[in-house]
Amino acid sequence: MFYAILTLFPGAVRPYLDESILGIAQRQGKLAVQLVDWRGYTRDRHRTVDDRPFGGGPGMVLKPDPIFDAVEDLERRHGAFHKVLLCPRGRRFDQRKARELSKVEQLLLLCGRYEGFDERIRQGMTWDEISLGDFVLAGGELAALCVVEAAVRLIPGVLGCAESPELESFEGELLDYPQYTRPREFRGMVVPDVLVSGDHGAVARWREEQSRQLTEIRRRLHEADGCAHPAPAVDETSPGTEPTVRDPDTPP
Repeated sequence: MFYAILTLFPGAVRPYLDESILGIAQRQGKLAVQLVDWRGYTRDRHRTVDDRPFGGGPGMVLKPDPIFDAVEDLERRHGAFHKVLLCPRGRRFDQRKARELSKVEQLLLLCGRYEGFDERIRQGMTWDEISLGDFVLAGGELAALCVVEAAVRLIPGVLGCAESPELESFEGELLDYPQYTRPREFRGMVVPDVLVSGDHGAVARWREEQSRQLTEIRRRLHEADGCAHPAPAVDETSPGTEPTVRDPDTPP
């Protein structure tokens, strides 16, 4: 896979790309990432990438010409890209979209800054517009890294265990079940007996039930439409027993 990330701050992006899963994917040869600072495509001596908006208003708007030149240069040299515009108007990013992008051979991500893009950037090129959610960041770099990591970890062979991505939250209809590791007892909290029973069928049934309970609580919290609720809790007050997911609206 070949990804190009257009950013005015490549120095902020590269360190994360070279660590953990993304670094492993690059060292395995499954991923190559080129960071493109489109300031290098400006045509004035001040290397201007933004300007005041027509009609007045606060902030600065990203100019279209250096971005067009950067994208067109990349596509002349490497061929067509699936182009992603990270912006508030975009479709909410989710695991389904991550899986879709994990199959794209050449992906270009444009990271915004300042007050936003000149509208002609949208009009003059075909974009897959993506948003992480209804909140504001200073730029698109963090969003781009989220999209890249979510997609890359689904590329076959990147994760150590082939089953890992299939068993995680959001890959199916259910959230992931609670996970435990050593020590078996920690500060009075004990790993459920079923998980150390050696009965693989019982473990599978317990995990499915826990996933269903967690998913149901999450669904009801979403349906509350913004009402304040504490996070779903796991009741582990009886050491050595199987924890049960507690509805935050129900007294313990």
